[in-house]
Amino acid sequence: MKMSSEEKAFLDRNQLPLSYLQAANQWFSPLVDNLVNNYKPDNSPQIIGINGCQGSGKSTLADYLCTVIAERLEVTTVSFSLDDFYLTKAERSYLGATVHPLLETRGVPGTHDVQLAIDSIQSLAAGEKTVITRFDKSIDDRAPANSLKTTEGKIGLIDLEGWCLSAKPQSSDKLAQPINSLEENDDRDGLWRNYVNRALEQDYPPLFELVDELIMLQAPTFDTVFNWRLEQEQKMVKRLEKEGIQAGSGVMSEPQILRFISYFQRVTENILEEMPKRADHLFKLGQSREITHYSQPKA
Repeated sequence: MKMSSEEKAFLDRNQLPLSYLQAANQWFSPLVDNLVNNYKPDNSPQIIGINGCQGSGKSTLADYLCTVIAERLEVTTVSFSLDDFYLTKAERSYLGATVHPLLETRGVPGTHDVQLAIDSIQSLAAGEKTVITRFDKSIDDRAPANSLKTTEGKIGLIDLEGWCLSAKPQSSDKLAQPINSLEENDDRDGLWRNYVNRALEQDYPPLFELVDELIMLQAPTFDTVFNWRLEQEQKMVKRLEKEGIQAGSGVMSEPQILRFISYFQRVTENILEEMPKRADHLFKLGQSREITHYSQPKA
């Protein structure tokens, strides 16, 4: 298979085999063609949202789309993760002390700076000079300001990916009973899960409404998340070692991962149940993250 230099660089930075490009050409070609055909040089950039549970391949797909679209249309593309807009460690510590201790842990709705995400995307879309905010998971905090890049000028495509991107809140009756040991032992009164649900209902819609087309990478079940998340942590450690950086305290062990993913179970299971019928592009995944089916539910 003939590769461009951009595609080779994509494989290298994501630590992927050539087979990923082969599968991507097979499954993502209709999506890429759609983005290319919809591109209008005089219009605002297309904003694509990618939803998928942890470890499903969201950031890889976002990088792939940015790489291919930049090459085919000769435009600047930018990829964001919702993770990049986590509240700082200090801000989450304050939430943990004043609202609920579980909010000190990053991840769930209510632990993002939603307005910063909105401002960043709108600034990019307007072609203004924009700081590309990043979150460093190895230190569990925002990346230092002096390490951040800026971009300015015409943008052709903005990718926004996140495990809870475009998630819907649940009805109050569904919040009554705990669904795992974390909720049963650490959220007995339901304060934390109700706070998360209110955030989804009140704070996140203005951000989610910026998305022009929603892509969903649908995991088989929530049970697959542990293995995928473990692989993510191992890949992050390898990347840091390759860059000569010692992994910080934010890197998680297996028991920590088990507890960590419990924070996301409620919202993730609701997404898996209700989102497939409203996504613009739905990719069903197998246990090894291979794509097994593609559809356009709203077409």
